[in-house]
Amino acid sequence: MASKGTVELERMSVEQLKALKEQTDLEVNLLQDSLNNIRTATARLDIASSALHNLSLRPHGKPMLVPLTASLYVPGTLDDADKVLVDVGTGYFIEKTMAEGKDYCERKIKLLKSNYDQLVEIATKKKNMADEAGVTLQAKLRQLSPTPQ
Repeated sequence: MASKGTVELERMSVEQLKALKEQTDLEVNLLQDSLNNIRTATARLDIASSALHNLSLRPHGKPMLVPLTASLYVPGTLDDADKVLVDVGTGYFIEKTMAEGKDYCERKIKLLKSNYDQLVEIATKKKNMADEAGVTLQAKLRQLSPTPQ
């Protein structure tokens, strides 16, 4: 038995089906990009959380390399590991305690994972819609094409 969505697809013209397929494919690609961005952000927060944990284990006055950029480190010493600066985005930093910094990272990771799960569900639905439109389009094109003799 055909579902309501399939019946609606069968009523569409070839041009409408092509447009629907292109639109849903574009939306799936955009959702995939968003999923990749969320994965990247989650990985960065995992690294930051791990760095905070490692920093809390170091004794005061211990020499260490301080990252200024991804590839530039300068020598320094650990003065106060109880206070950290947390990057909250767009160039803003907030001073927090070590525990608050760890909590911030964990909350952000939890939020990103929740958003990721929601986007996966939406992307799956859009992909199924694109696949159904493609199958229906192929069937209509086969019906319209003259049969070889």
